[in-house]
Amino acid sequence: MDDPLARLSSRPRPRPRRTRLSRSAEFERAYRQGRSHGNRHFVVYAFPRGNDVAEPDVRLGLSVSRKVGGAVDRNRVKRLLREAFAAEAGSMPAGHDVVIVARPAARELAEREGLAGVRGALRELLERAGT
Repeated sequence: MDDPLARLSSRPRPRPRRTRLSRSAEFERAYRQGRSHGNRHFVVYAFPRGNDVAEPDVRLGLSVSRKVGGAVDRNRVKRLLREAFAAEAGSMPAGHDVVIVARPAARELAEREGLAGVRGALRELLERAGT
């Protein structure tokens, strides 16, 4: 039958908590001082923290409002965004805070194209942001 351990090993590993934005002040700084780029599905705010920061990792913050859909839809969009960001984070310079705001069209993209669509839309914005 199906080996449960095989399923667990194929799951993507979660990013450590220190690579996530959690405080509202961190989000506000990215919104106010960061550069923003948007498309139909997402808005990306990128803020370089500078060299004096003890954490060199790229940190991610997500904002998915109820306009995107119900809890199931929002959680799916967030999961896909985390996976897409993890795949793209290796090409980003260290020491940045990135906040991704999902627009209502993100749900349609997630349903229609899945991870590949979300990753493509996110890659386009991260390239434009220069991160």
